[in-house]
Amino acid sequence: MRNYPRNSPQAAARIVALALISDGHVSSSEERALESLDIAGQLGLAPAQFAQIVQTMCEDQSVAHTPAVGQLDAAQLTTLFGEIDDTALRRKVIRLCLAVTVADNYLADGEIALLTAVFRAWGPQPVQTTNRHVALLSAPRAHARTAATT
Repeated sequence: MRNYPRNSPQAAARIVALALISDGHVSSSEERALESLDIAGQLGLAPAQFAQIVQTMCEDQSVAHTPAVGQLDAAQLTTLFGEIDDTALRRKVIRLCLAVTVADNYLADGEIALLTAVFRAWGPQPVQTTNRHVALLSAPRAHARTAATT
């Protein structure tokens, strides 16, 4: 497995790339999420650079004879996750991994395993809410109250 500098855009992109391929393929909805969310740009990379990191990840896995595309053993994951120790960058990577994995409205076993490993490795991250999030979270309860009173 190739090494990237600690907290570099490439190290962060590799984890997102792993999330992208963790179900064994890249769907068209995942590709659209990459483009519409400008995931490469959010990580400080050009789209071609992100694509190269995905390609490199696949090549590294092929050379290492991993059991399946997008699946690494615990030691390899520990190494990759250890390259990111900046809390803000970790939050961004988690958010981008989630966006990629849910883009096709289905979480495959490989995606669940990867997300679980990320959360275990980096521990609980403080959640920051904005007014927009609070409004969305309270909307179902407001609707339920209205429906209950009618």
